[in-house]
Amino acid sequence: MSTNVIELDVRTDEMLVNMGPQHPSTHGVLRLVLRTDGEVVSEVMPHIGYLHRCAEKIGENLTPRQWIPYTDRMDYLAGMNMNLGWALTVEKLLNYRVPEKGRHLRVAIAELGRIASHLVGMGAYGLDLGTFSPFLYAFREREKILDLFEETCGARLTYSYLTVGGATADFPAGWTDKCLAFLDQFVPVIDEYHTLLTSNAIFIKRTTGIGVLPAEMAIDYGCSGAVLRGSGVDWDLRRDGEPIYTSMYEGYEFDIVCQRGGKYPNADSSPAVPSEAVLGDCWHRFYVRMLEVVQAIRLIRQAIDKYHAAEGDIGQPIKLNQKLPVGEAYLETEAPRGQMGFGIVSDGSAIPWRTRARSSSFCNLSVAPELCRGCLIADVPAIVGSLDIVMGEIDR
Repeated sequence: MSTNVIELDVRTDEMLVNMGPQHPSTHGVLRLVLRTDGEVVSEVMPHIGYLHRCAEKIGENLTPRQWIPYTDRMDYLAGMNMNLGWALTVEKLLNYRVPEKGRHLRVAIAELGRIASHLVGMGAYGLDLGTFSPFLYAFREREKILDLFEETCGARLTYSYLTVGGATADFPAGWTDKCLAFLDQFVPVIDEYHTLLTSNAIFIKRTTGIGVLPAEMAIDYGCSGAVLRGSGVDWDLRRDGEPIYTSMYEGYEFDIVCQRGGKYPNADSSPAVPSEAVLGDCWHRFYVRMLEVVQAIRLIRQAIDKYHAAEGDIGQPIKLNQKLPVGEAYLETEAPRGQMGFGIVSDGSAIPWRTRARSSSFCNLSVAPELCRGCLIADVPAIVGSLDIVMGEIDR
């Protein structure tokens, strides 16, 4: 008895799928156009510009101190670090250095901002992958950092605290004790985060071997921060940047979080790297940020000790209408999302002739089409979330 075999010619058509601009996994008003063949993504095209606010052009109509609030609104999850980058750039033009006490104040504030930013990155990444609890845990601790910021400057999101010449005010009485108390309470909580995500079997399955970014490609695309170091590139501007910035961290002990010889520095108390993980994948980018939180805690403790040992004041903000010397300056600092650069060109008046900003998130996002090629639709949020972008910084 013979059976007839019917052969079916099954073909699928490519389809364009819009992800965003209003989508929780795009981390802001980002539109991703996915070209898909079934569940497989063949191409990703990012469309930006929905949040463009002409910040750089506004900077050419204000004095440097007046432009500080606009830097807050670039990476609005790391406003203190944005303030610092612009302040140091103008100080480079002015050939000015803040006093020793002000230097240590800036280190403490900048590293607190790094922790607060990475907490949001960790919690939001959990949301991208379908779990809500890490987001609540992260914001519980972040609120305590915002309480500390509120005591220093009265604001909880857009601070305008670190300014050209120093800071708007010194630490309030008892602030450093509260900060140290927070750090003592925070250190054990990091283990909870590792339990919730880092060593979670489902999280590992969703992030290991996904979105692998080779070191050469990361360099070619201008990636920086945790995205670059997650690919094994040992580069951090706090150590490798210009003297005006590296001198801020002079005398401090900390490790650049990057895998060397298959190991991460001082990661003995953290979960081991899963056997499924590939250097440069989503899991490694996440893990680098988790370990950077530990290094930031080290830096803050040292900064507070050095702050109390230093004599004098923290520096005085420059006058609002102070004239700038003729010339130009450009400086990049190690913000939580990578190398954030500011440029200023002066014609000798109080208002800059040109103001420019170089976004770390913009360069990190530019590699997304390469990382998403050939992945599944469900993996796109995991890849984009691992880049930890902020659209306010990209669009400016």
